[in-house]
Amino acid sequence: MSKKLIIAIDGPAGSGKSTVAKLVAEKLGYLYLNTGAMYRAVTLKALSAGVDLDDESALIDVAENCVIEFANSGTKTLLDGVDVSNELHLPHVDKVISDIVKIPGVRRAMVAQQQRIGEQGGIVTEGRDVTTVVFPDADVKIYLDASLEERAKRRYKELKEKGEEISLDEVEADMRMRDEKDSSREDSPLRVAADATVIDTTHLTIEEVIEVILHEEEIL
Repeated sequence: MSKKLIIAIDGPAGSGKSTVAKLVAEKLGYLYLNTGAMYRAVTLKALSAGVDLDDESALIDVAENCVIEFANSGTKTLLDGVDVSNELHLPHVDKVISDIVKIPGVRRAMVAQQQRIGEQGGIVTEGRDVTTVVFPDADVKIYLDASLEERAKRRYKELKEKGEEISLDEVEADMRMRDEKDSSREDSPLRVAADATVIDTTHLTIEEVIEVILHEEEIL
């Protein structure tokens, strides 16, 4: 396929969208644009700087004045030139990110950066509003989902591998709260685009999900 596509993948936490997007991008030689990592980077910077999380104007200022870039075809996230990839999914970020991403000014700042990165095509992007807000005219739209229990198990495994001391029950409770906040926020809530292909990944391997996307969408 000669045309460089915009492939957009939405879904809740733990649905597999990050891993799938990375591997699809790798297969196609595209950039992996992780919009969630951008919001996490803003959250991490605000926490590190001790910004009052109730001060929306201060949080918007952080979002408007940080430089977020991607290296290694998008697998590394750089915040103001520093690789913060391993810090983005730590529990203290998970606990507050939903309160930050719901702020319209923060979202506007990030969406503008995302659209600039993707304007030439040749990207696989994932998040919670990439099929509905960031790239509503994307060539391919996918919505990945899975049961809460399965998604919590996946995130728990990731955190344990990083040495985090946290229980599965805590992870599931945090994820349930995140789902509720993401789906009910006024600005760009998580929802299924009318023209998106929905894939339940609960009982599928990563390879099977990728196979569905590449072949059902006739990308290859």
